Amino acid sequence: MSEKILMVDDDEAIAESTAIYLRSAGYDVIIAHDGAEALKMVKTHDISLIVMDVMMPKMDGIAATMKIREIYNIPIILLTAKSEDGDKVLGLNIGADDYVTKPYSPLELIARVKSAIRRYTQLGAVKASAKASANEVIVIGGLEFDGNAKRVTVDGEDIKLTPLEYRILELFCHNPNHVFTAEEIYQRAWNEDVFVNDNTIAVHIRRIREKIEIDPKKPEYIKVVWGIGYKLEKAKKISSIERKGT
Repeated sequence: MSEKILMVDDDEAIAESTAIYLRSAGYDVIIAHDGAEALKMVKTHDISLIVMDVMMPKMDGIAATMKIREIYNIPIILLTAKSEDGDKVLGLNIGADDYVTKPYSPLELIARVKSAIRRYTQLGAVKASAKASANEVIVIGGLEFDGNAKRVTVDGEDIKLTPLEYRILELFCHNPNHVFTAEEIYQRAWNEDVFVNDNTIAVHIRRIREKIEIDPKKPEYIKVVWGIGYKLEKAKKISSIERKGT
């Protein structure tokens, strides 16, 4: 069964032509023409990924992304105009996974879609089992990263991360004290060789901090190494058996 993609654009010609390219790549595509219609479809269809224009009537792509992120962890790729740099940053801030600038190459969009779905599936976010095995859990103060259960908690409370946020945190947790440049983070979390820009990484780091830090402005976990990149302070690893015995 092919993955189902929700294409959202108020321009019917663009929506239909993009759907044709995505279908030719093997995806099942349904179309919505504004954010409000997209919300309804997300609730009634098993969607694997959303491609959504920013500028739309009734409810634009930014507002729709915010609403979807309140409940769903589906990958979202925003379509923005070259002049809409503010929308790109805002979109990433409120939970979009990626963006493609109009006018875009269909091949570029398909590549981004494939990459986003691959990351999402690898994380077990699609119908994943929540069962954890008795292997090691990475513990950093009050932060626990359980890769088997695909679960992150802070002081015992579950933290909801997008697929990209999870992959970035996973990279840090498995490489404590290692300093990663923004380019290295992008290549390993996005699993792509072509680097976008430092700002994309900075936005995702900020969102992770907002979820795991007591005071995101004074982070205890993810630190900036000025002029180089980011690192996670040294982590302590314990097994789930040891954790039960404490």
